[in-house]
Amino acid sequence: MEKQAHKYVTVAYELYADNDKGIHELIEKAPVEHPFQFITNMGETLDAFEQQITPLQAGEKFDFTLSVDEAYGPYVQEHVLELAKEIFCVDGRFDKNAIYPGSVIPLVNADGNRFEGLVLEVKEDKVVVDLNHPLSGKALHFRGSVVTSREATDAEIQGLINRMSGEGCSCGGCGGGCESGCGGHHHEKEGCEGHQHGEGGCNGGHQHEGGCCGSGHCH
Repeated sequence: MEKQAHKYVTVAYELYADNDKGIHELIEKAPVEHPFQFITNMGETLDAFEQQITPLQAGEKFDFTLSVDEAYGPYVQEHVLELAKEIFCVDGRFDKNAIYPGSVIPLVNADGNRFEGLVLEVKEDKVVVDLNHPLSGKALHFRGSVVTSREATDAEIQGLINRMSGEGCSCGGCGGGCESGCGGHHHEKEGCEGHQHGEGGCNGGHQHEGGCCGSGHCH
């Protein structure tokens, strides 16, 4: 079997999507100075995004749109959950400094998978959390250029493997790193079907400098 190739790629791009009023607007920009970076065939990016970018060489431009299914899928109402408020307690007190409408909280399920949830509402005894990806239900229009495209080094591949296995934590970039810094405390009570809230812990997303192309959540 042929060994799978791994390329180190960086791209500068603008990301557009239609807002709730149907207006096509810019929602994110990764400039040349801080491009989105990834290693191919490592599960770092959306498959459809990687398929569009990988064949390109440094300096080449791109302009393509990923469908809802190619991106983060449709918005699912069942992914909006009401969790017991006690899950978010620290030393017996509700963590109101971290849990409030609009806050993005890192969660981990019983299988150890890490992701983010958006707090929609804090009720008397419940916290309403949206587990849908912020870009779910949207077609994503990417326009930009490839900054770097070369074979990835063994050190870069191993470094990524270490980060993805939790041996390292790089706090930077949309959808990766840490929500409130590395090595924070964790609420060890389980909720949302075995999910745990972990304030400030590694979010388990993909580390990069800017960009919403990772397969983890991004907000």
